[in-house]
Amino acid sequence: MDNGTGKYRGIYLQENDMVRPIFEEWMKPFADMGVTTIAIRNTGGTDHQSFDAVGLPGFQFIQDEIEYDRGYHSVMDTWERLIMADLRHNAIVTASFAYNAAMRDAKLPENLR
Repeated sequence: MDNGTGKYRGIYLQENDMVRPIFEEWMKPFADMGVTTIAIRNTGGTDHQSFDAVGLPGFQFIQDEIEYDRGYHSVMDTWERLIMADLRHNAIVTASFAYNAAMRDAKLPENLR
C-alpha cells in the first residue's frame, strides 16, 4: 500500500491475467466491504514496480483517492490526515493477501508480457 489513506476497492493485475482467478478467490470474503474490483491494467508510481521490473509478481491495490493534490509526500502529509477506518480496512485485506500468498503451495504466476 503506497498511496496512503483511502479505502481499498480492488487490485490492479499489472497486465497479469493469470492471477485473476487467484485474486477473485482471495477477494470473496471482502465483497461486503466493497473490495470487488479487479483491473487488468498496469498502474505505476508505487513500490510494487521494483518487484515487477525483475520478474517477481508485484501488485497495487485500487484505493479511494483522498486529497492527493493537497500535500501527499510533503510536510503537510501528516498522520492527522489519515482515515483510521480506511487503514483498518486496508490492513485486514493486506494481511489476508499476504497470508494467502505465504500459504500457497506454488508461487504466484509471473507476468508473461
